[in-house]
Amino acid sequence: MNPANQYIVTLNEADLRFEVPTKDGMAYVDYRWSGEILLLLYIFVPVSFRGKGISSVLLEHVLNYAKEKKVKIKVFCPYIAKYIRMHPEHQELLNNV
Repeated sequence: MNPANQYIVTLNEADLRFEVPTKDGMAYVDYRWSGEILLLLYIFVPVSFRGKGISSVLLEHVLNYAKEKKVKIKVFCPYIAKYIRMHPEHQELLNNV
């Protein structure tokens, strides 16, 4: 099964998170705003769900959200930074200032 069809990402603006519920807890990306810059702080996936594609689904959703909103991103999480390095189609989103 394609992970993109298996996991549903929701935007939880109250907690400043993009989330995917799992039976073992919430997988999420924490974010904040700095003006028009989307700050990506941290990604978490419950241990029992790591390696099952949730982080890719979450990050693709977040990065597509940034593209749709026409905003730049600043990354503080090493895992997210590595993901973007491995997917150069998203590097245009980086705020290099």
